[in-house]
Amino acid sequence: MPSVLVGLAVMAFWLYCLFDVITTPDEEARNLPKILWVLVILLLPLVGGLFWLLLGRPHGPRATRVPPPDTTKRTQAPKGPDDDPDFLRDLDRRLRDDD
Repeated sequence: MPSVLVGLAVMAFWLYCLFDVITTPDEEARNLPKILWVLVILLLPLVGGLFWLLLGRPHGPRATRVPPPDTTKRTQAPKGPDDDPDFLRDLDRRLRDDD
């Protein structure tokens, strides 16, 4: 039973490192190109993951890519009936008339 838990822990660590490399932008990977980090992690699961965390992973928090705010004020058409104030008013009126 303990060997199964160790195996699952190693697999979870390997998958974490693999997904971390894949989701890291190319320009933020350190010391090696991103594709080589993927190969290192695939070929050397435990050691490659440790190398990635120590030598390849970007330092600090990742920059979030937020689109610039839309400064123009546009009136948008309702996306559905529940967003349309005229529809809601009419629905409310019809519900009151039925009572």
